[in-house]
Amino acid sequence: MKTISANFFSDLSVMLGRSIRHNFRSLDTIITITFMPIAMMLLFVYVLGGAIQTGTDNYVNYLLPGILLIAVANSIGYVSYRLFLDKQRGIFERFNSMPVARSAALWGHVLTSLVANAVSLTIIILIAMLMGFRSSAGILSWLAVAGIIALFTLALTWVAAIAGLSAKTVDGAGVIAYPIHFLPLISSAFVPTATMPAPVRAFAENQPVTPIVETIRALLLNQPIGHSIWIALAWCVGIILIAALLATKIYRKQV
Repeated sequence: MKTISANFFSDLSVMLGRSIRHNFRSLDTIITITFMPIAMMLLFVYVLGGAIQTGTDNYVNYLLPGILLIAVANSIGYVSYRLFLDKQRGIFERFNSMPVARSAALWGHVLTSLVANAVSLTIIILIAMLMGFRSSAGILSWLAVAGIIALFTLALTWVAAIAGLSAKTVDGAGVIAYPIHFLPLISSAFVPTATMPAPVRAFAENQPVTPIVETIRALLLNQPIGHSIWIALAWCVGIILIAALLATKIYRKQV
């Protein structure tokens, strides 16, 4: 037991490498988490952007934070799917029969989500710059943006882990992605919530994505953040704590 605990980080690095290879060898994953958000950004900026009033001269500056969160949301189905496959195929049990830290396999999937999204979001930001995105944010603001997005990614990843570990079928594992996709769409990611009908506006302003989007947008545009950052952090940390505890409990029970 002591040996397994002492070798946790080396075991984790092996599991992380395994999961990363699976991600980057999957063309479907790359298209979904990188090229689809870029295509959506192109569509909204060059086709719909002229008809959307956001109070900014450059719509891509307003749009980019929402596109980043959509890219993260797109990746969640794959986390759930790959966890389900490892459970269904007995991969976790096989690892547990070896002198490998028991939680290393689960954490390998979680950290892979962070790495894959970091690569995807970097590419999306570079494309946005080619489209005219400009930010007056300093290095500390950019680091704050990276931290908030990392927390958002972890929150959704742990939610996906619950679905992947508890699902009975592969379709059940992937269904978690559908409601998550709607959150950025019904938020201030594309248009100000003030333009929405009252019931839709009430939902948009009281769900996690809107304060996260507004915090990221304020940081990138060097605007006052206000209280939205505390609401964003509360949502992210709260979801992480609850979802991670549940996912870990399910993992220990089933594996």
